[in-house]
Amino acid sequence: MYELTVETSFSAAHCLEKHPSPCGRLHGHNWTVAVTVTGDELNTMGMVVDFAVLKQALREAVAVFDHRYLNELPPFCDGAQPTAENIARHIWGAVAEKLAAYASVTVKEIKIAESPSAWVVYRP
Repeated sequence: MYELTVETSFSAAHCLEKHPSPCGRLHGHNWTVAVTVTGDELNTMGMVVDFAVLKQALREAVAVFDHRYLNELPPFCDGAQPTAENIARHIWGAVAEKLAAYASVTVKEIKIAESPSAWVVYRP
């Protein structure tokens, strides 16, 4: 089995409503996001999937968040808190959808960091 990982970043603000710490107030992060995919088969070019395809799928998945107030965006405007956990799950779904045409590729995990010392890993 092969594992491939690519990383990107975005900047966004959010507020964790009713949270008792400073996170309950409007604040921002420079988020770092990595996606790891797995696959057993190599294509005719000797790749599981081209890194360019993987990078594009991740960039498109996070582009909707870049320089935005996350609380105003779906799915967070409907009551879900824009926590790192919920953001990771949302990005996982978006990347998995974008890579659905690559039947031999499975999205294993999304890692999202709101700082160099705090991150979440989502694995469905």
